[in-house]
Amino acid sequence: MTIAKRSDTVQGIRHTRRRDPVGKGFTLIELLIAITITGVLSSIALPSFQGYLQKARRAEVMVLMMQVQLSQLRWRANSAGYGSLADIGVPSVSTGGHYTLQLNSNTPDSYEVVAVATGSQAHDSSCRYMKFSMVEANVLRHSGPAESVANNVDTNRRCWNQ
Repeated sequence: MTIAKRSDTVQGIRHTRRRDPVGKGFTLIELLIAITITGVLSSIALPSFQGYLQKARRAEVMVLMMQVQLSQLRWRANSAGYGSLADIGVPSVSTGGHYTLQLNSNTPDSYEVVAVATGSQAHDSSCRYMKFSMVEANVLRHSGPAESVANNVDTNRRCWNQ
């Protein structure tokens, strides 16, 4: 008596796995292309974004200098001259900590406040120093990369957002 061997085929048709036509992941080349595109876009966008951050931080110190101006006028109304930062109650560091304030000269008729960029804001090279002066009721605004605050008119205007 012969026994027939059982075959894995049913009537001559093999059963094979079908490949899913939709991919289940990314190939290495697709991943490298995506990373390259992301790198190029971020290298273009990052400097622009940093410029907006620096401009926002300059606006923060401008608000602080306007507070100095109002506080000095209040102090002057009750005193013979202008007061120090401690007298007028204005902090010597901006709210975000990106600028420090210094009251350089203080006479009965004038005062001068200089804001010096610190930390990451110090990379804002053309507007690193911002000087606000009140001389006999005239307001002067200067800016520059060094203590000399010697920017040209256009750069000075850009630093003060005018």
